[in-house]
Amino acid sequence: MSSSKIEIIFDTYIVSHFKKKLFYMTTNESKTEKSSLNFIEQIIEKDLKEGKNNKAIHVRFPPEPNGYLHIGHAKSICLNFGLAEAYDGTCNLRFDDTNPSKENIEYVESIKKDIEWLGFKWHEQPKFTSDYFEQLYQYAISMIKAGHAYVCEQSAEEIAEYKGTPTTAGKESTWRNRPIDESLEWFEKMKNGEVEEGKMSLRAKIDMSSPNMHLRDPLMYRIKRASHHRTGNDWNIYPMYDFAHGQSDYIEGITHSICTLEFEVHRPLYDWFLDQIIEEGHIRPRQIEFARLNLSYTVMSKRKLLQLVEEGHVSGWDDPRMPTISGIRRRGYTPKSMRTFAEMIGVAKRDNMIDLGKLEFAVREDLNKIALRRMAVMDPLKVVITNYPENKIEHLPAVNNPEDETAGERMIPFSREIYIEREDFMEDAPKKFFRLSVGREVRLRYAYFITCNEVIKNEQGEIVELRATYDPESKGGKSPDGRKVKGTLHWVSAQENKQAQINIYDRLFNVEDPQKIENGQNFLDNLNPDSLKTITAFVEPSLGESRIGEHFQFERIGYFCPDYDSKPNQLIFNKTVGLKDSWAKLADKD
Repeated sequence: MSSSKIEIIFDTYIVSHFKKKLFYMTTNESKTEKSSLNFIEQIIEKDLKEGKNNKAIHVRFPPEPNGYLHIGHAKSICLNFGLAEAYDGTCNLRFDDTNPSKENIEYVESIKKDIEWLGFKWHEQPKFTSDYFEQLYQYAISMIKAGHAYVCEQSAEEIAEYKGTPTTAGKESTWRNRPIDESLEWFEKMKNGEVEEGKMSLRAKIDMSSPNMHLRDPLMYRIKRASHHRTGNDWNIYPMYDFAHGQSDYIEGITHSICTLEFEVHRPLYDWFLDQIIEEGHIRPRQIEFARLNLSYTVMSKRKLLQLVEEGHVSGWDDPRMPTISGIRRRGYTPKSMRTFAEMIGVAKRDNMIDLGKLEFAVREDLNKIALRRMAVMDPLKVVITNYPENKIEHLPAVNNPEDETAGERMIPFSREIYIEREDFMEDAPKKFFRLSVGREVRLRYAYFITCNEVIKNEQGEIVELRATYDPESKGGKSPDGRKVKGTLHWVSAQENKQAQINIYDRLFNVEDPQKIENGQNFLDNLNPDSLKTITAFVEPSLGESRIGEHFQFERIGYFCPDYDSKPNQLIFNKTVGLKDSWAKLADKD
């Protein structure tokens, strides 16, 4: 079976499956009537039925402001904010800003922009873990007083050594039974900046022999001499994620703390910390884990994405090849397509690899409905229509979007000399080549029937020009006498057009799972050297007025959008996604 047939079968299956999912997204059925609740929705519905948390649903999205969000975060955003919408609840945006050495206000602003772009609004004002630094500090003091925490003077290396292994128990720190008053005194000195960084830490006193390594006296606070983007130099100690996370959920009244699967082993610690502070009558958050998004030919590690940026493998966080939300936005992906993609892939309990084709399908489905049609020639071959009047320019009507009757029409210039794609001509064409060849007739989209009569070559034998004649009675591309023409070509006037730089993007990596390192390779060894190609094309004059945020389908080629650097006198377009079986579909409509 040919690859093109496989693609058609794949698309047919996806369309059928997606339409079934779409039914549940567009009907007014209640959640309980929906036939395919995911496991998180089942938990929520059970809690609501039992009257837990006063039947309130309060979730949160808690990113670290240490980088730009990526598609995996987009899935989590859609899940959390979507649950809040579905169950008339609320969703907080809370920045987990507990590591000032890696955080930046730039990341805070970019994250807010990404969430708003996806179409969601957080509850009240954005929140920050730093809002709770004093409260978290008081929680820590209460735990020291209760004998559940102590100040430890082991080095990071000693802590790691004493922790043991998954199969051998750890050893207790020599500071584990330090007197409570002494721990309180040193903890205050740590806070006041009287202790050097790395000399002391605050640890929870749990169980050094627990089979769960996270319960072996985990760190609660470490000394860090760094200016915080919100609190400046007010603090010299900062809470660890495991301590701050659950307590912040508790402070905010979060009912369901939804996180990715790698935090499943952290859940016993999450619950243990809550046990130390919980008060009667207060909502107790419940941590629920789901599988993170793993997308083929993509890396989702913030560390790896930062490395790509810092080492210049990409132009920045918003490089259209990056899986960041800012990158896909620049590439021309739409908020609706991202929400559709999140719905399509669903919520799983175990990690799996999602085919990049599913994401491209969701993008293509949305753009097909909203993108304005235009014509562009990427690899131009000049055609001179010898029986068309010289110096004549006529403007022909063309449909803006056949999927949208309200989109109207535009006028495109037609002239004696035009450009077609070089691949649309073959001098010695086989019988089933339904494009232009000597003696063959084709339709020019929205224009006329033409027949090629002569091929002009240079001294090297390369084809540089074609000579053709047109049928004046076939205006609009309509057959005047009922004769059928199998080939339809897009074209651009050689007299009236715009030149444009076209950025053609491919997958950033040339292996399906670039995060899987084998034989001592680095993930950078799998970078695709052809992930970006830049060409100069001729496009319709109307594209000179295109604006950032608009979407276009270049007929028979793919979907494109103006780049942020595009200007009326210097057009730049980014390829968003290609067409599937575009030639066959276009020929069928004709």
